[in-house]
Amino acid sequence: MASEMLDRDPILEMFLFESSQLIEQLEEQLLDIERSRQLTATHVDAIFRIMHTIKGSAAMMEFDALAQLAHALEDLFEKFRSQPDTMVNCGRLVDLVLKAVDFCKGEIAKIERGEALGDRPDDLIDQINVFFTTMDGSEGRQEIGQTKGYYLARLWFESGCEMENLRAFTAIHSLMPLTEELDYVPADIADNEESSGQIREQGFFIRFSSAADFDLLQNTLEQTLFLDRLELAATDWSTWLKSGRGDSDGSLPSGACLTEQRMDFLAGSVSATTEESRPSAQEMNEKSASGNSMISVPVRKLDQLMDLVGELVISEAMVIKNPELEGLELPSFQKAARQLFKLTNELQDLAMSIRMVPVAATFHKMQRIVRDMNRKLGKEVELQLSGEETEVDKSIIDTLSDPLMHLIRNALDHGIESPDERAAAAKPARGLLELSARSAGGDVWITIQDDGRGLDRDRILAKARSRNLLTKPEHEYSDREIFQFILLPGFSTKEVVTEFSGRGVGMDVVREKISRIGGLINLDSNPGQGTTISIRIPLTLAIINGMQISVGDSNYIVPITSIRESFRVDEQKILQDPDGNEMVMLRGECCNVVRLHRKYEVQTGIEELAHGILVVVEDEDRSYCLFADRLVGEQQVVVKPLPTYLKKSEGLAGCTILGDGSISLILDVAGLVAS
Repeated sequence: MASEMLDRDPILEMFLFESSQLIEQLEEQLLDIERSRQLTATHVDAIFRIMHTIKGSAAMMEFDALAQLAHALEDLFEKFRSQPDTMVNCGRLVDLVLKAVDFCKGEIAKIERGEALGDRPDDLIDQINVFFTTMDGSEGRQEIGQTKGYYLARLWFESGCEMENLRAFTAIHSLMPLTEELDYVPADIADNEESSGQIREQGFFIRFSSAADFDLLQNTLEQTLFLDRLELAATDWSTWLKSGRGDSDGSLPSGACLTEQRMDFLAGSVSATTEESRPSAQEMNEKSASGNSMISVPVRKLDQLMDLVGELVISEAMVIKNPELEGLELPSFQKAARQLFKLTNELQDLAMSIRMVPVAATFHKMQRIVRDMNRKLGKEVELQLSGEETEVDKSIIDTLSDPLMHLIRNALDHGIESPDERAAAAKPARGLLELSARSAGGDVWITIQDDGRGLDRDRILAKARSRNLLTKPEHEYSDREIFQFILLPGFSTKEVVTEFSGRGVGMDVVREKISRIGGLINLDSNPGQGTTISIRIPLTLAIINGMQISVGDSNYIVPITSIRESFRVDEQKILQDPDGNEMVMLRGECCNVVRLHRKYEVQTGIEELAHGILVVVEDEDRSYCLFADRLVGEQQVVVKPLPTYLKKSEGLAGCTILGDGSISLILDVAGLVAS
């Protein structure tokens, strides 16, 4: 399956990427309509453009079911455009179009998995047609006037958009339902990739006749993706025919002939635009250089780039820290090494920044979940989003979606009360659910907070007692430690199994997925006031800044973001509690000591705390001292996954290759402290 993904047609990849984005935009528009309870001209235009684009792209790719459904919705919203005073039931409209959204999502998911597309949207199309014919007392579709017009068009695409032939093909497909005669140059856009170059240099020429309104034709062409400039003119039959240069079949002339003509008729009063003639190549280059051009790149290529940068970092360390160079005076080499280090860092930062994407798209997906659950549970909950611009590595975003979805569902099902319960508790009928993100050093904090009933501490403790999960006297457990029990496999206090919860599965999967990306999840709650779930995740999993420490013959990397300080301790500041746990007094604070040589059973000749080094690490509001033999130094390391048999070891996030070729384990401070 992986090889199929790598070999997938780039045109198909572009279709899947663009269609998924458009469907997300469509869903946001629909939810906004439902929230505001009104269908504005802005909504209508946006949804019409989305459906028009999906229709053209799906038709081009021969996904007929998607194209037919999109066409039906396009017709529906075209009626809203042509009759803006039409009365419409917004709730019914949103429900209907969301059904279409779900169908489109299902079809796209099948295409991505390489499955056969057997489902037909006939029932949905029938519902759309019924809605179409019954709103505002209308008895049928609006008929287009029968007076035929003749048109000549020229399209320029954005510089650097690539695949201009496919963009042109999309424009042709969007025009076909509205036209009678239709010709275009280059004529081989579907089969000849080299036609992209001709379009780039000369533009894409279309000659067609249509009974449709001029504004509709212009708007249809303007929806073409990556369109930079459109020149469209209505003309008479003789001028239209002459554009064929007198060919017996009336077809368009060659690209060279059209370039010679410069389509001068566009400068007349019938021109749909006031564009000047095409700028010179120098002007186009200047425009491209000053503009903010963007291209779409498959994620696998970014993964490959990051892997190569990681290998480069390792190779650089192997060269600069080669043991054979120790003690040698090589000023020229050191100067070149510093330059290499600088360039490698810049390349690494650039590669990482390319992979960073905002959490906005993932957050906005949660609005649909809240909307659907409100309907099914009979609740009224408002979702508030903040920090949507916070950026995280693409690979982490992909993993984060499912855990967030489950936590949102839990908050609505378990946490926020029904309207009657909220009224009895003197709370507003509308519940509040907040989803926020913020950056903190090398981490990102994502918080889900509700104003519901909160977690039942006593009930969770009783459940833990009945399952023999307690490892110390009950009075010694803090609230936070008790709340963490709900993250264990099969732990559920809900007695009634519903569609959303009560099966004892889910929260442990959430914790597992968060841990898989190096994250940590914490829960806080106040009875009757609500619950706050905090998730800490790293910005990236690829390359980190770390401090190398040695314990015996072993090396470990501690992430710099987790280190507060390091020091040698005075024996007078070393304490022991009645259970034999070692602690160190640090500015009036007692910090527990974690002996790494005992934790990982490493032989070392340094066992006295005063003879080694203590590295103070922080995990939220807790501080711990890691005991090691010595500090080796700070360096950037490439994170490699651990072998399967090592993943059971607590407190390990991965491994890396050092400059001398040896392997060092990377410590997961949060996991180490928790253990």
